[in-house]
This record gives sequence, structure tokens and C-alpha cells, in this order.
Amino acid sequence: MKHLQLAFLVPLMLFAAFPVAAQQNEPLVEQRLKIDWAWMTRYQAENAALSRDRAAPRIVFVGDSITQMWRDAKSGFFTDGRIDRGIGGQTTPQMLVRFRQDVIDLRPDVVQIMAGTNDIASNTGPMTDEQTEANLQTMVELAYAHHIRVILASIPPASHFAWRPGLEVTHRIARINAWIRAYAARSGAIYADYWSVLNDGQGGFRPEWTIDGVHPSPAGFDVMVPVAMDAIARARALHNPRPTADTRQ
Repeated sequence: MKHLQLAFLVPLMLFAAFPVAAQQNEPLVEQRLKIDWAWMTRYQAENAALSRDRAAPRIVFVGDSITQMWRDAKSGFFTDGRIDRGIGGQTTPQMLVRFRQDVIDLRPDVVQIMAGTNDIASNTGPMTDEQTEANLQTMVELAYAHHIRVILASIPPASHFAWRPGLEVTHRIARINAWIRAYAARSGAIYADYWSVLNDGQGGFRPEWTIDGVHPSPAGFDVMVPVAMDAIARARALHNPRPTADTRQ
């Protein structure tokens, strides 16, 4: 089990704990920020390969390290057209920049958007709740413009971020999740409530399902899979991937 945890902590230290990596390897991080801020090159080769093969309807999972590590932990889940486009450490503005390349251009039937953890952590600078919400809203609108059904995922629970000591995160996660749930309802998206199945009753991550209080362990991803499958089934049942109400509220 210790070896398995180390396998998860390596990508976590490299990607999710962006400020820590910056201190340890400043030239690499500076290069990334200056020449590929949104990491557009991360999936370009995989995307090119997918453009030549479309054997099954596609569901793209776009997100940060939680999404990226899902494929690392449970590669067997990402079959039958399920495609992982998570990048560790990313914030909603970075995902928005790469949304066309890593989502729209893959022509999926459904996209799951899971984001917000690193906005709260200020990985690319301080952000308000409203800025995070605006970026999520823009991604949803882009998806609808291209007839893609949308799953909006809750931010998973956390009581702290190890790379941001002292930062209060629990209440802010709850506040943004309340907005995501309400926005999904009025925009015609499906809400995937991972928070409810993973939290410890006080807003933190259940210890048996996480490696560090933020990222799921393999057992945690096992708990998430039924939530994802239910959300995918409900999204596919939607006849018209369009807003059902004014989404600008």
C-alpha cells in the first residue's frame, strides 16, 4: 500500500502542488508559464490519434489533478469512449483556454467538467468565487454551442490543502458547490455529486478514500465511479443539450 501511495504522490507533488514545485524547480515552472501556460501540448498527440479513430460515442472528463489521477488509478474506466483530459494543478482559466482543443475538437457527446480546487488554492493567482463560476459557465455555454451534453461535477471535499497551509477551504468548497448545483439545474446540465459520497460529515475527505485529504485513493475512485456512470446515463438521456432557462443569473 505504501508503494501505491508513493505512485500517487509523485504526480501530486509535480502537478497539484504547483507552488511547491515552483520553489524546487523554478526554471521548469517558469518555462511552462511563459511558453505553454494552459499546457496545450499535454494532450496534443493523443488528440491527434483520436481524430483518426472514432469507434464509440465519447465522454470527455476535463479537470485538474483529481481527474488526471483518476486515469492513473483506474485506467480500465477510461475505455468505451471515456476520455481523460485532466491536468494536475490547473485552474478554470487554464481549462477554458484549452477547452476547444481538449473537448470540443474531440466531438464528444458528453463532457464532465470538474474544477475549482486550484482556483480556491490560487494556483494561478487569487480568484473570487464569481470568477470561478464565470469560467465554468463559459465552458458550459461553449459545450452547448457545439451540441455537447454537460455534466457539472462538484468540487470534492477537503478540510485543508497541504500546499496552502492555513487556507480555509471547506466552506468555500461548499459555497461554490451550491452554485454549481443550482446552475446545473437552471442550465439543463447534470450535476454529479461526488462531494456527498466522499465527505466525512464535516466537509473533509473521508480518510479511507484519500491519499492526502484532497485527492482520492484508488478506493476513493471506486466510490466515484457509480456517481459518474449515473451522471453519464442521465446526460445521454437528454434530448436537447441546451439551456432550459436564462443561465446568466
